[in-house]
Amino acid sequence: MSVRAAVRSLIVVVAALLATLGLTAAADAAAVNYVALGDSYSSGVGAGSYLDSSSCKRSANAYPELYANAKGASLSFQACSGAKTSDVINNQVGALSSSTSLVSITVGGNDAGFSSVMENCILGGDSGCKTAVDNAVNYVDTTLPGLLDTTYRTIRGKAPSAKVVVLGYPHFYKIGGSCSVGLSDTSRGYINGGADALDTVIAKEAANAGFTFADVRSAFTGHEICSSSPWLHSVTWPVDESYHPTATGQASGYYPTFTGAL
Repeated sequence: MSVRAAVRSLIVVVAALLATLGLTAAADAAAVNYVALGDSYSSGVGAGSYLDSSSCKRSANAYPELYANAKGASLSFQACSGAKTSDVINNQVGALSSSTSLVSITVGGNDAGFSSVMENCILGGDSGCKTAVDNAVNYVDTTLPGLLDTTYRTIRGKAPSAKVVVLGYPHFYKIGGSCSVGLSDTSRGYINGGADALDTVIAKEAANAGFTFADVRSAFTGHEICSSSPWLHSVTWPVDESYHPTATGQASGYYPTFTGAL
């Protein structure tokens, strides 16, 4: 065989190999059957660019959409603003099946009464805030574990082969930050402590279920409300977007935390 013929043969072999690798990569991406469950932190409330007119406020900037677009995954976007564990079970898990290969979820904050805690902290001063947070933490410690356990068992039963990533919630405030009005640092500390209690229980129940817990607190460190570059809204309009991640919070906080857990 001449050198030219040998080179041509090598080119044909390399081209065929590259084509095979390309088809394999495409098949692998298409094989990711991804279902995003949960509440407003997964639907993307506060991140803008909402995909439809529903009250779920699913955002094109939310981490499930960012992942699906980056990886070419098939996404069933079920997460919805205001969802509790009961809503996940009653309205969202129907999207799961034996072919589901990836699931993400944030849930528990609404069960614990997050919105009413913030309202009491804003209106009730330090004393009212402490009472509200203490009541929420008591619920988180005594009632939420059973609700999460039921939710996680339901997910595993409907998607037996899926990798399930359970994401937590960030601290809301930088204590001693740049905010000169609003809540005191004492109340801000109570609220951050409530987030810690919630994340602790979620992490424990996720581990019990054999799921992966993805802790976003470190990603948001230095980007809380009252920091110089917050990734969370303070009180804003529309009001339901208050205390939720911005588009940057989704892209730079939740998205890398999620992908790092895979």
